[in-house]
Amino acid sequence: MSPRISVIIVNYNAGLELTQCVQSVAESGNNLEIVVVDNDSSDQSIQQLHERYDGEKKLTVLQNDRNFGFAVACNQGSRFAKGEFFLYLNPDCIVEPETISTLLHVLESKDDAGMVGGLILNHDGTEQRGCRRAIPTPWKSLVNSLGLRRLARFNKKIFSDFRLDSVELPAEPIEVDAISGACMLVSRKAFDDVGPMDEAYFLHCEDLDWCMRFGQQGWKILFVPQARLLHSKGSCSSSRPVFVEWSKHKGMVRFYRKFFADNDSLPKFCLVWLGIWLRFCLSIVKILLQKIFPTGRNCD
Repeated sequence: MSPRISVIIVNYNAGLELTQCVQSVAESGNNLEIVVVDNDSSDQSIQQLHERYDGEKKLTVLQNDRNFGFAVACNQGSRFAKGEFFLYLNPDCIVEPETISTLLHVLESKDDAGMVGGLILNHDGTEQRGCRRAIPTPWKSLVNSLGLRRLARFNKKIFSDFRLDSVELPAEPIEVDAISGACMLVSRKAFDDVGPMDEAYFLHCEDLDWCMRFGQQGWKILFVPQARLLHSKGSCSSSRPVFVEWSKHKGMVRFYRKFFADNDSLPKFCLVWLGIWLRFCLSIVKILLQKIFPTGRNCD
């Protein structure tokens, strides 16, 4: 009997958090399979997982001989998966017992819904950034990159960015432009229609790209506040923060060139490009300062 849901987890040096993630998923129900795609981890995460789940039929581990990036590994897991639905979940996430079933119920209740995501929480119980987003148009991205959202108190329409975590949490599932790649439940029907993730992204922005393509194909994306999970953001990338920031900002440039360059003037695109790399430089300065003046773990 084929599983209803294939949970696809891409791992890279997540440590014991990978095992904790798989355990939380396994406790969510029986009619699912768990596919872990490991991008050549150098820690003990896979060994610890095998020790805890040795011989577990619902668990499959696909091990790569090098780090192919998030999108490639997600697509690799998708090709292997047998379920009617695919749940893409970060290895540093812990789902609550009813999270997966709640997401599935919402996705099945809407014929035109292709993707749903839950309420992703930080360790302090606050909503995590990127959990629900508007389309990051060039102007909204510039507002975000340059920190101009602080001026929204003077004019929300002009100085609002694409982040929605500052907006009051809805009581019921709502349609949004994009959700976080840390938790995406997708129907196989929608997957086959839209196609896999764009493998030209190594890390970051592939989820946003995918959400854009889902919208272009007419599939709705829903944010489900009742489906809660904890995400230790950055656990898999804390050992290479500069590389992660480089990949993130490089992905931003690709995203805007792919979806907006044809519609915007060259000066506007150059301004966005400049804003992205200015933001990258500021991120590197922040990383260096944190190394010089450590203040403890940052879960933002």
